[in-house]
Amino acid sequence: MGTPLTIADLKKRARRRVPKMFFDYADSGAWTEQTYRANESDFGQIKLRQRVMVDMDNRTLETTMVGQKASMPVALAPTGMTGMQHADGEMLAARAAEEFGIPFTLSTMSICSIEDVASVTTKPFWFQLYVMRDRDFVLSLINRAKAAKCSALVLTADLQILAQRHKDLRNGLSAPPKLTPKHLWQMAARPFWCLEMLKTRRHSFGNIIGHAKNVSSISSLSTWTSEQFDPRLSWSDVAWIKEQWGGPLIIKGILDPEDARAAADTGADAIIVSNHGGRQLDGASSTIGMLPKIVDAVGDRIEIHLDGGIRSGQDVLKAVALGATGTYIGRPFLYGLGAMGKQGVTLALEIIRKEMDLTMALCGKRDIKDINSSIIVGRQ
Repeated sequence: MGTPLTIADLKKRARRRVPKMFFDYADSGAWTEQTYRANESDFGQIKLRQRVMVDMDNRTLETTMVGQKASMPVALAPTGMTGMQHADGEMLAARAAEEFGIPFTLSTMSICSIEDVASVTTKPFWFQLYVMRDRDFVLSLINRAKAAKCSALVLTADLQILAQRHKDLRNGLSAPPKLTPKHLWQMAARPFWCLEMLKTRRHSFGNIIGHAKNVSSISSLSTWTSEQFDPRLSWSDVAWIKEQWGGPLIIKGILDPEDARAAADTGADAIIVSNHGGRQLDGASSTIGMLPKIVDAVGDRIEIHLDGGIRSGQDVLKAVALGATGTYIGRPFLYGLGAMGKQGVTLALEIIRKEMDLTMALCGKRDIKDINSSIIVGRQ
C-alpha cells in the first residue's frame, strides 16, 4: 500500500486499524447524520475562480489565530477520546501540531490529561472546556490549564445536553472498552492497536478520574458524566469563566447570527462557527453554509473561526475566502492518528497544507492574507 495522498486515504486506513466502536465514534453524527454529511458536501457546492499568468512565486500561508502565530490557518480541534484512536493519542497529536507550527486544542473529555500533554510539549497548547454542574471542578480545570501554561481557552457552548448518536449506542461505546465477545473480536482483529494500548496506562478520561469529586473509577465516572453536563449554562456564565481564566477566550458552537452577536457582547476574543461536527442538532445548517451570515453580523467585532466538514486544503481556502480567519480539523487528524499514529497526524497536515498552497496559487494569490470572496465564482 502506497503513501496516503488524501484525507480519504487516511480514513480508509484508519478504518482497518482502529476498533469499530472507536472509529465509529469519530466518524458519526447525531440521529440520521444529515448535518454531518451536509458539513462536508456543502463545501463541494462552492466553486473557485481560476486565474492564470500571474506571479505565483514566494507563497505563504502564515497567519495568526487569536494573536498567536500559525504556519497556516488551521488548528487541531478538541476531540473526545482521541487516545482511543491510538495509544496516547492526544500527546502524539499535540507534538505533531507543535512541530507543524499550528495550535492543538485538548478536549476536557480526553484520554491523556492536561498534565500528560504538557509533559511532552514545549510550547503552549489550547484547552477546551465543558461546563459542568460542579463549578468547583470547572474552576479546577481552568486552574490546571493555567498551570500548564495553556494559551487559549475554548468554551464549548453547544453541549449542554447530549444528542443521541445511534452508532455509539449500538456499539456499546466506553473507554476503556467493555470486554464483551463483540469488543474482544474487534480488538483481536486489530493487533497493532492492541499492542500499542498495552504499552500505555492511559485508557480512560485523564482530566476527570482522580480530579472530579467522588470519581475514582470507571464505574463512578459513568454516573458522574450522565449527571454533570449543565443544561442551565447561559451567556451570564461567560463573565465568570472569562474572569477565572484571564486569557484569550474562544467560544465554540455558534451557528446563528443572533448567538454570534451575544458571544461578541461577552468580550470573547473569537468564536468558532460549529455544529459539533453534526453530532448535536441533526437537521441544522452546515457550518460553511452559515459562515457568511455570521461574518455579516459580527465580522467587524470579533475573530471568526470555523470547524466542521473540512476534508482538504481547498475547503480551508473556501472558508477563509468567506470570512473565517482560522479553521479547525477534527476527523482528518483523527483518521491520520488512527492510521499511522503521530506520523499520520503530520501527514494529514501536510496533505491539507499542500492542497491549500497549490489551490491558492491556481486562484492567482500568493499570501493567505489576500484571500477573500474574489476567489469564489459561486455555488452550484
